[in-house]
Amino acid sequence: MDKPIVEWALFALGVLLVIAGFAIAPVPGPGGIFLIAPGLALILKTSMWAKRHYVKVKRWQPKAGHWMDRALRRRSARRREAIRKAQREQSGD
Repeated sequence: MDKPIVEWALFALGVLLVIAGFAIAPVPGPGGIFLIAPGLALILKTSMWAKRHYVKVKRWQPKAGHWMDRALRRRSARRREAIRKAQREQSGD
């Protein structure tokens, strides 16, 4: 990811996956979601603009942010959850 061409290629792939997911979405079944979610994850990973808006949405709607983190399988979300769990266990002792 240190090379700008790779970063731009991943961003473009993410955009294409999102577009393809929305194109497939009207077809019966869950097909579109399997393209939209990875596309959004790629965009989020490669775009500072998307990261800033993602953080704003998470602050505005914390419960939705939790579900978005789970859907995107973000490592930072798992790490924060493990820290919260450890703190609850310590305070319960």
